[in-house]
Amino acid sequence: MDDICYTPIAVVESPFTRLVNMPIQSLADNMEKGKIIVDPKYAEGLKDIEKFSHLYILYHFHLSQGYNLTTKPFLDDNEHGIFSIRGPRRPNSIGLSIVKLEKRVENVLYISGIDMVDATPVLDIKPYIPAFDTPENASSGWMNHNKKKVGHTRSDERFVKNRK
Repeated sequence: MDDICYTPIAVVESPFTRLVNMPIQSLADNMEKGKIIVDPKYAEGLKDIEKFSHLYILYHFHLSQGYNLTTKPFLDDNEHGIFSIRGPRRPNSIGLSIVKLEKRVENVLYISGIDMVDATPVLDIKPYIPAFDTPENASSGWMNHNKKKVGHTRSDERFVKNRK
């Protein structure tokens, strides 16, 4: 396979400077605010983005090292495969968050519901469109019985240590 290379288009400005005690998902604590500062050369690509209430943010887990194919996620006591959880220690360290867009000022997106650490490189921004992104009869797998834990669970050190 060919190597795949990405160039960040933006950087996150976040109140979180450490991986510990952060919200574990963006919608879990929608009071946290931050910014996505888009490189000015990509600012034209933000045209009409302010018409959307929420955005998908694809980013690089720049502080993550190595990966585990199974691990215990924050909301369950059992190990699950990395592709059935949203943990950062992945073969490709790509993260995904849905954030609320509060406003846009030129090349800066003011957001709430941030769950990314400060200086996170952003790879892409896409609009959240409920008609496309909310399938009927969707199942949340092992998460079905853990939904109530999401709003008050914070991160700990389980994904910080470099475990092989």
